[in-house]
Amino acid sequence: MKTSDFYFELPEELIAQDPLEDRSSSRLLVLDKKTGKTEHHIFKEIINYLNPGDCLVINDTKVIPARLIGERVGTGAKIEVLLLKRQENDIWETLVKPGKKMKVGAQVGFGNGLLVGEVVGVVEEGNRLIQFHYEGIFEEILDRLGQMPLPPYITHQLKDRDRYNTVYATHEGSAAAPTAGLHFTPELLGKIQEKGVDIARVTLHVGLGTFRPVKVEEVTEHHMHSEFYQIDAEAAEKINRAKDGPGRVICVGTTSCRTIESAADDTGHLKPCSGWTEIFIYPGYQFKILDCLITNFHLPESTLIMLVSALAGREHILAAYEEAVKEKYRFFSFGDAMLII
Repeated sequence: MKTSDFYFELPEELIAQDPLEDRSSSRLLVLDKKTGKTEHHIFKEIINYLNPGDCLVINDTKVIPARLIGERVGTGAKIEVLLLKRQENDIWETLVKPGKKMKVGAQVGFGNGLLVGEVVGVVEEGNRLIQFHYEGIFEEILDRLGQMPLPPYITHQLKDRDRYNTVYATHEGSAAAPTAGLHFTPELLGKIQEKGVDIARVTLHVGLGTFRPVKVEEVTEHHMHSEFYQIDAEAAEKINRAKDGPGRVICVGTTSCRTIESAADDTGHLKPCSGWTEIFIYPGYQFKILDCLITNFHLPESTLIMLVSALAGREHILAAYEEAVKEKYRFFSFGDAMLII
């Protein structure tokens, strides 16, 4: 299986640069994974595809303003630091640009010295371990100095920081948003619950591996970055109840999907747990829990288009994407949505 098998032509003008004012007014392409048949709707009409007894699995991670712009101490050179994973003792794994001269011992200051970081190590792919020094509360300083870490294909400035988080974002820790969830409003979620659909909250802190291109020719040689996840007892119970009953388990986004598939036992059930996952889902994978998926439209040759191809078949996915391009759907993080049933 080649990475190029998952390529499709995408006109640049279809990459959504700004979120819609009304989250739930985005378009929705519904794909039948067995037949390849498609239908076109507005996202808020998704409620018509949800049934009593179903369980909607959402990822309640919250994106932090993880992009910091500072100056290297001693030279004044501009340095960009992206926070990836929190370690202990105020040490973070980070992506630094430009990074070559930021060797161990180099320091960078932010906000006229309000926050100072020192490189204390170099890890895989050149990521830097930076220890931060400050007075006060780190989260408050980050909220003041940091910017939202938008994907590289979004070139517009984000006017409202909250629009790169879901309305149910709770647990801080992501460097990227679980974007399929951006379409939901509190009103829509309320109507879904009133219909008798369970909503299970899981947490997976999304890393930048989401945006990393697959650089190998053979798909199976690609290595996923690890991401932290957590499933509590209430979520496990709701998901297991749907799995054991007539209902379906419907994940909102590939991150929710990867969370429950990582934690599933051999019988397709969950227990409360937490840990790190490097699960890579591509065609040939047998899903243990997931029945249906709500997702955005993904980059060509990405691990995400491979995941949806595992669920619906590569041919069905590429045909649906071709139709979405033809119908001028909006693509990627701030774009439209797809329901795979």
